[in-house]
Amino acid sequence: MPISSKFVENHDRCETGRSPNMTHLHTPPSIPIRNPQQNLIRVSLVVPVYRGAPYLRDLVNAMAQVRHEWEIQSAPFALAEAIFVDDASTDHSIDILEELKSQHTWVRVLQLSRNFGQHPATVAGILHSSGDWVCTLDEDLQHPPECIPALLTYAVTHSLDVVYAKPINPVHESPLRDMGSRLFKSLNRRLAGNPHVRRFNSFRFIRGSVARSAAAVSSAETYYDIALCWFTNRIGRFPLVLKDRRFIDQHQSGYNFWGLLRHARRMLVSSKVDVLRAGAAVGFIALLGAMGIGGLLLFCKLLFPDLIQVQGWTSLSLMILFFGGLSSFMMGIALEYILIILMKTQGQPTFLVIDRSQDQTLKGWLEQRRAA
Repeated sequence: MPISSKFVENHDRCETGRSPNMTHLHTPPSIPIRNPQQNLIRVSLVVPVYRGAPYLRDLVNAMAQVRHEWEIQSAPFALAEAIFVDDASTDHSIDILEELKSQHTWVRVLQLSRNFGQHPATVAGILHSSGDWVCTLDEDLQHPPECIPALLTYAVTHSLDVVYAKPINPVHESPLRDMGSRLFKSLNRRLAGNPHVRRFNSFRFIRGSVARSAAAVSSAETYYDIALCWFTNRIGRFPLVLKDRRFIDQHQSGYNFWGLLRHARRMLVSSKVDVLRAGAAVGFIALLGAMGIGGLLLFCKLLFPDLIQVQGWTSLSLMILFFGGLSSFMMGIALEYILIILMKTQGQPTFLVIDRSQDQTLKGWLEQRRAA
């Protein structure tokens, strides 16, 4: 099969969602090292690991296969490194990672001092990356490495800075779990007022400068995907078939109910919550309404004194409406100022300069391969 056909076949296979059987993967034979003078576009993989021992060897083999295919294609990009962040795993994941590190020079291992969670572990790996592009994926083969070239192609051809995988199938094969996931994202999107929330997925392909900039400003309470939205709005989704094998086979998930609540809280804390602005708007409307109705009633009282039969209740209702609206409006303004301070504390940037010139090189190479 010609090299170009092989690349296009891998892209089309991921686009249609037909991922291969991971159990038959093997480490490709040794390959010649590229000329170090070549100006390659580097891709870094970041994998947070927690109780992933059963999957790590197959995952690295799948990565090695992608790396091998890029090598034999003489592509202008290369899988430079795979960074595994051990988040204080309770199984023997770290032993397997050290073994894999000794077998593959491009495998790097970071070990956190204690369990910090998936987001902090991902941020740690991104901050230690050096690639022009960074891809984050889970360790349990839910995110197939062979679909990384398709994400790269989609990002470059559409001039995007972030591409999320879009599941086109029930990921957990559990109606309750999948429906809960959709409702969770829908609720957070409405509360946070961020249209990109529905796109969020831990299978991400990110321009390196954006990925590291967002990671650098992320604190313990920062939701990383929200931080990405601070730096770019060129965000897209690529349809893939994703299966959470760990949940399907073992009915285990990285997030329980309380974990999801903490997840939601971190997202809201990192967002400009539109509910606060809505409350201020309602208070302002009530204030204007009280002033308008009060003026109308005063006008009627002066010209038509017998029109209002009940005395006292009207003025009392207007006073409640007026001061209630004034309190809500002023509280909304105060909360808006607090939110601005919070966003600055969280690290929201004033600007970011970005270089997308490498995209033209990739676009040209991809067009040549498709035409071949």
